Amino acid sequence: MKNVLIIFALLALATPASAECYADYKAKQGDPVKFHYGVMQLPDAVCGDVGAASNEVGSRLNAAGWQLLKVQSIFGSDKLNQKKADAGEFFLRF
Repeated sequence: MKNVLIIFALLALATPASAECYADYKAKQGDPVKFHYGVMQLPDAVCGDVGAASNEVGSRLNAAGWQLLKVQSIFGSDKLNQKKADAGEFFLRF
């Protein structure tokens, strides 16, 4: 019995718990100014921290020539389909 408990404990540690999280955001670009709303998947390390998530989103957008205006929210996969239509071509693009 003790060996079985040890095996289960090791298996639990071997598979890290990871809940997917996403951010929806608003960004702008260029002259003339263009705006877009998008959804981006975030790494686990920034999921609970709006500041860290904003840095992550801003960094990826800057690399593509966009400027982050605001992270609207951070959410789980349960709300992903609700935001897909609004994000259009910027759904999981970056």
